[in-house]
Amino acid sequence: MIRALWFILKLAVVIAIAIWLIERPGTVSVNWLGYAIETSFTVALLIGLAALGIAALGYRLIRAILRTPGRVRRHSRARKRERGYRALTQGMVAVAAGDAPTARKMARKADGLLNEPPLTMLLSAQAAQLQGDERAAKEYFTAMLDRPETAFLGLRGLLTQAIKAGDRVEALQLARKARALQPNTPWLLGTLYDLEARSGDWAAAEGTLQQAIQAGAIPTEDGRRHRTVLLLERSFESERRGRSDSALSHAQSAHDLMPGFVPAAARLARLQVAAGKPKAAAKVVERTWRLSPHPDLADAYREVLNGYDPLTRVKLFEKLLNQAPKHVESHIALARIALEAQLWGEARDHLNRALAIEPSRRLYRLFAELERSERQDEAAARDWMAKAAAAPADPAWTCDPCNAVSHAWGGLCGHCGAFDSLDWKAPTLAPSLMEPGDAPVALAKPSAA
Repeated sequence: MIRALWFILKLAVVIAIAIWLIERPGTVSVNWLGYAIETSFTVALLIGLAALGIAALGYRLIRAILRTPGRVRRHSRARKRERGYRALTQGMVAVAAGDAPTARKMARKADGLLNEPPLTMLLSAQAAQLQGDERAAKEYFTAMLDRPETAFLGLRGLLTQAIKAGDRVEALQLARKARALQPNTPWLLGTLYDLEARSGDWAAAEGTLQQAIQAGAIPTEDGRRHRTVLLLERSFESERRGRSDSALSHAQSAHDLMPGFVPAAARLARLQVAAGKPKAAAKVVERTWRLSPHPDLADAYREVLNGYDPLTRVKLFEKLLNQAPKHVESHIALARIALEAQLWGEARDHLNRALAIEPSRRLYRLFAELERSERQDEAAARDWMAKAAAAPADPAWTCDPCNAVSHAWGGLCGHCGAFDSLDWKAPTLAPSLMEPGDAPVALAKPSAA
């Protein structure tokens, strides 16, 4: 409706102008080169308007002719770019499908069609990796470092290669460079934390861990356990450096963070004994025993009570039994201390109670020891040892990734170098035994306490 009204308005204006010109006739004379032209004003005006229209059309035609080569070039570039992006897309699909020859072919085609090295270099590197050409991939990733927009991608590629090759020193350097470019990237913070922990840089790992938790790379509960392990390792490091106060402080912080974590409680109790605080040490073990009865806690409690006579130690060990009276470890701990005190009846009673709860290889061995010590009955002892040989393996500090068994807990697996990987469980495969000091040299890097 509005458009129709607007058209009628314009038509009315044109008609009004025409009527106005007709009512005001006049003539126009032109003398040029001996010619005299005379016509009405209206006709002259129409001729002038027609001439202007023809001139405008001519200008547009000439401009279109002059612009045609540029348009052809732009169209050609657009077609070339479209083909390049199509090749790039096909190359990425080939990478996802694991089709290395097609990926490399499309990478070369995209590189020839597109003038965008960041995209084509990344595709070329991935294609080279698919074909197992890590050297070529490394060259592409290294070339990406020269461009600010691709430097982080290049570092990520080199970091992945270093981790895959087991070069943790190089991986750690690359991870730190990458964090300088993208400081809040979750996956990078998680990787950097793991590398710092594996390298034994406990203080740096603790700072990165906190940042990783804030970024959501590590769940809060997992982060609490990791920080506990880091504090314990800092405690060990301080002790090696002769800083007993710092060692005790770190162990106390670890225990406060996770009161039920056996290695932290056992570590704190031993350090408190060394500092002349046996009562505080005993309370630590007793409180933790209520949460997690464990052979390491029983050994630490034995050290706490080392200055007492055997009978008194038996009486004091009953405190552990009172904390968890139905747990098998409570009866085994009391049976062992009773054996040391030569209280054969009490030892046998607790061993029988433990046997009723959960038979184990360790329990059969204690029965054999009891038969030899009390009755000198080698035949009975051999029977118990035969049962021990046929029984499933006892729980031990076992690495989850490699299944290696450690004789003592540690933050690092001495076999594969994994951090915070030791769990108290029975090995599922034939275990690889390792000593606490078996950690690789690269993992034994000193750090600030």
